[in-house]
Amino acid sequence: MDERFLSFYEESFKRNWNRPALSDLEGASYQYKDFARKIKELHILFAAMGVNPGDKISICGKNSPHWAISFFATVSYGAVVVTILHDFHADSIQDIVNHSESVVFFADSVTKSKVKAESLKTMKHIVLMEDFSIVSTTDDRVVETCKSMNDIFNAKYPEGLNPEKLDFYRESPEELAVLNYTSGTMSSPKGVMLPYRSLWSNTRFAVDNISFVKPGDGLVCMLPMAHMYGLAFEVLLSLAQGCHIHFLGRAPSPQVLLKAFQKVQPTLVLAVPLIIEKIVRGKIFPELEKKPASILLKLPILRNVVYKKVREKLMETFGGKLHQVVIGGAGLNSEGGDFLTKIGFPYSVGYGMTECGPLISYEYWTKYKPGCCGKAVNRMQVKIDSADPEQVVGEILVKGANTMMGYYKNPEATKLVFTDDGWLRTGDLATMDKEGYIFIKGRNKSMILGANGQNIYPEEIEEKFNNEKYVLESLIVERNHKLEVIIVPDTEVIEKENIGADKLKSIFSEMLETVNNKLPNYSKVVNFELRDSEFEKTPKRSIRRFLYK
Repeated sequence: MDERFLSFYEESFKRNWNRPALSDLEGASYQYKDFARKIKELHILFAAMGVNPGDKISICGKNSPHWAISFFATVSYGAVVVTILHDFHADSIQDIVNHSESVVFFADSVTKSKVKAESLKTMKHIVLMEDFSIVSTTDDRVVETCKSMNDIFNAKYPEGLNPEKLDFYRESPEELAVLNYTSGTMSSPKGVMLPYRSLWSNTRFAVDNISFVKPGDGLVCMLPMAHMYGLAFEVLLSLAQGCHIHFLGRAPSPQVLLKAFQKVQPTLVLAVPLIIEKIVRGKIFPELEKKPASILLKLPILRNVVYKKVREKLMETFGGKLHQVVIGGAGLNSEGGDFLTKIGFPYSVGYGMTECGPLISYEYWTKYKPGCCGKAVNRMQVKIDSADPEQVVGEILVKGANTMMGYYKNPEATKLVFTDDGWLRTGDLATMDKEGYIFIKGRNKSMILGANGQNIYPEEIEEKFNNEKYVLESLIVERNHKLEVIIVPDTEVIEKENIGADKLKSIFSEMLETVNNKLPNYSKVVNFELRDSEFEKTPKRSIRRFLYK
């Protein structure tokens, strides 16, 4: 077995030369041969810029075919790609570019407009991602290379670029490939150093275990490619398998996604819980409240008939060719998860972190246990730091081929996150059953210590609030040694039922009492606060908890 990451793509490009590879949902498309040509053109440009293997190249912009081209051109040249989330604040983008010591910056027009070129200390060349034109450069010859690219390319490949002539950089497993700055759920971003072995191991697992994905299959890219979850499975897996990636070009609202699913008919959907919950709540639950479904559900003999119809409708909602939905970034709400299990919907929840590029655990939906996040993936070990991992919650520790090299220019943080014998501390708390299935309970840093020493996991309380009809999302905070909940009301439901402000306060007061009746005394919530807008989140839709106290 060739254990080179880039060999996946050399071989896939050659096998799928005339297949479609990248498309804007309602725009331009690239076949694999077009993709290969753009990569080789950028290699010519990098050479003119004086870029060497190991140099840093930053990419910041919304998902698009040109984002994917910029990424693959960089890694296949042997340079280190620095992936930056486009919705980071301008100051954060500038800080990351400077901290990474990037010499080239691919930026879309929105990013370019908010970042000051003069603030980028090590930057030599800025490239506009939409058309690969030169925004600024320290060498005028780079501009001339851009203008003469067709002539230079044709001179280098007089008979045209064909599959036999396609070759990429020959990397070694421990070379740095990606510098990914974490999205900061509990703190500010840190530069995670991912070597080629991590990218290879993640992609190898996906190719081996998500084998229903075939050449020519369509896939909707809804997760940010600058985040490892979206990058690894919407992009790296798809292109290794010869799939056709469709980029939304806009925010992944349920309305936009449902339209895309009908057009693309994906076999695999990668999603965060909030997206799935919105589709189920918005499309399925209202139908079950209507007659005759609401009556049939009360009759055990006929309940399965309703479930079968609901499953068929949900499968059609996802385009009709779906094999599996893989949910990541956070655990699925238990109400939604239980319902999807009852109707036999093909879903599973995986688990990972940026520091593992990202995969730690997964299981195919037919073997998946509700409430878990799968079992340790190939080439990874998982253990629970607990005297009794089946019953007593402990921190998840991991070790294996997927793990990072450390945090860039941050040896102190690197030392803190690894144990002396090489286990990576995830910061997540869980139990693990005898078969190796992992059940996450919460974040180590978000755990609250009760007055009598009890461990309180805010995520478990939040789930109970999130199951209530008028709640969009919630967050448990500790104030004056008491628990309070910040609630974002579901305005869509509230407006539909025409509920006034006075009645709303009464509804949430009753809700607080209802939820507290389900909680032990030490974790009861004393007060609620209503919030007008959604919480600020990371790209994988986790709430940035440290911003709210």
